[in-house]
Amino acid sequence: MKQRLIEAMPFLVIMCVLALGIQFIYKPETKESIIFFPINENVLYQNATTILMLEPEKKNDHYEVNWKIASKLDTSAYLRQDVGFLFMNGRLKGLMNEWEQDTDQIVEESMIKGKESSLLQAVSFHYSEIHESDTDFTSAQKMSEDTLYVIDSNFSPLNAFREPGTEAEKEWKSILDKVTTQQLDYLWEKAISSMKIPIEEYTTFPLTDLPKLESQPLKGFTQQEWDRLIGNLWEGLYKNYYLGIKKEDGTTIDSIDSAIPLIMVNKDRKEILVLLIDKNGEATILRQQISL
Repeated sequence: MKQRLIEAMPFLVIMCVLALGIQFIYKPETKESIIFFPINENVLYQNATTILMLEPEKKNDHYEVNWKIASKLDTSAYLRQDVGFLFMNGRLKGLMNEWEQDTDQIVEESMIKGKESSLLQAVSFHYSEIHESDTDFTSAQKMSEDTLYVIDSNFSPLNAFREPGTEAEKEWKSILDKVTTQQLDYLWEKAISSMKIPIEEYTTFPLTDLPKLESQPLKGFTQQEWDRLIGNLWEGLYKNYYLGIKKEDGTTIDSIDSAIPLIMVNKDRKEILVLLIDKNGEATILRQQISL
């Protein structure tokens, strides 16, 4: 009897593995599951927002900014997931990720501390995985963003604005924009040069500008093709940026304090590159083939 059991073990193991494999196919892990499926044209987001709000009082010599992400689909989805990045003066300072099954909405918020005047930029991807049957999967997606200038100076009260309303605010905006842009341009240009990327062959823009381009496809793309590109891009950003920057040697480094990713879309519409520069100034390229 014992001998028969031993002989049967490989068969049992194989059957268990097959069973687990089937379960994985039909019941995937949901925590890391931003996967682009064809866009469901019959499903819409009723709202999708990213909001930054400065708290009125400082705490322990630091100001606090409430960072909130919210979205609501017009129907319940198998999986709802919202992912957000928050950058301060061009550097990643906050990550948010919330997912729920069998729901139509997601709401999440966090507090970000700061000191000294800063430019805050938050960008979010609102994602829904829809199962119309056991084998028919579609998705819905939306982006949102917010920008907030926080003025923390010894010469004026704590203040925040999105668009400047006074001459002083216009001056602060100019200063913060210039400092942030100069630092990012230096990092990006250095990496592009060292990697010998033929930048003239690409249309480039920072990740923080992507939501503004959601309904404005680059030249040569239809809206459907552009939506697919955005979905595939966020799938890659989640796996290779939110979960950490994957290095060529196989290691992963925390993305906090990295520079805003630079997106580069090849003008021949064959590939998209994402330039990631970690907190140590080391550059990594995320490369995706464009499927039209």
